[in-house]
Amino acid sequence: MRVCSIVGARPQFIKAAVVSRTLRDVAEEVLVHTGQHYDEEMSDVFFDELEIPEPEYNLGIESDTHGRQTARMVAAIEPVIEETEPDVILLYGDTNSTLAGAIVGSKRDVAVAHVEAGLRSNNRSMPEEINRILTDHASDLCFAPSRDAIRNLADEGISDEVYWTGDVMYDAILDARERSADQSTILDDLGIQPGEFVLATVHRASNTDDPENLAAILDGLADAPLPVVFPAHPRTVNRLQEHGLWERARSELELIEPLGYLDFVRLLDTAERVATDSGGVQKEAFFLETRCVTLREETEWVETVDCGWNRLVGPKTAAIREALTTDWAPKSTPRPYGDGLAGQRIISLLQQHLADSELEEQLEAPPLTSA
Repeated sequence: MRVCSIVGARPQFIKAAVVSRTLRDVAEEVLVHTGQHYDEEMSDVFFDELEIPEPEYNLGIESDTHGRQTARMVAAIEPVIEETEPDVILLYGDTNSTLAGAIVGSKRDVAVAHVEAGLRSNNRSMPEEINRILTDHASDLCFAPSRDAIRNLADEGISDEVYWTGDVMYDAILDARERSADQSTILDDLGIQPGEFVLATVHRASNTDDPENLAAILDGLADAPLPVVFPAHPRTVNRLQEHGLWERARSELELIEPLGYLDFVRLLDTAERVATDSGGVQKEAFFLETRCVTLREETEWVETVDCGWNRLVGPKTAAIREALTTDWAPKSTPRPYGDGLAGQRIISLLQQHLADSELEEQLEAPPLTSA
């Protein structure tokens, strides 16, 4: 079995690390890095810390508009598929890299498998939502992290080759939590104690590109009763400077450089709570039992809201302030995303799919005739 895994952004590096470690024991993997996150802080450090194999192909496709970036990825991925002739293209999440891989697979008649299939925020103004929907409809195998995700797919008429696997991020966080506690020195480096700070991340275009939204978020974070540690995404730094908010952010928050995965997990695990607009961070916070204040008005991880670990506040100063200053307790701690064995299930399902496909081809082949 030859699998072409396509990644391009931080969450995908983490998910691929979980699957690749086991996949390479039973199959040949061709790892393709599109370059969507291309600087060292956002890319190389994750490969190093998570011991992800060096990509066989690095396409070097950097920032651009969504349409042009996706088009360039499609054009660059197709020759790789022609050259390597994989049995399956394995995709993760909801980035432009994900959609580009799905387009190429559907055009080249290669099986497409989507990890995190079926997630929906029901906000089609988000590029990620469009990527999710189109990728799921182009996929041959949909690996759903939750029962709600399966229901979402069924509502859209997708029921064949849909499987509940659990969430590979849960697999990853169980390992990273232990490793970060042993290896990370970030708390000492920043001079902070567990439970005595708020962690914040802001990177979505709907927040960073709108000066009013970004200013409102800064106002809300500045009112937190504890110091706010803010690892600043390069794109967010640029927008803070463009909107004239940079000096204000530096004076009111503890801005730091982007972090490696283990340092970030250590902060997330020990924070009193986290404020974020990241889907991945919402889920990681849930796994680590850290209360989350989401700077969006919707989420694809509805289970985290339903059980009380996550509050949706949007880019609204008063709502952010209330969620950061009042004490609130989660209602329950369910486990809707599996048991930490999603990666193993995914590999087993890929093997079974290919075995079934080979058997079907044999049954459809014309019978041999004697001379």
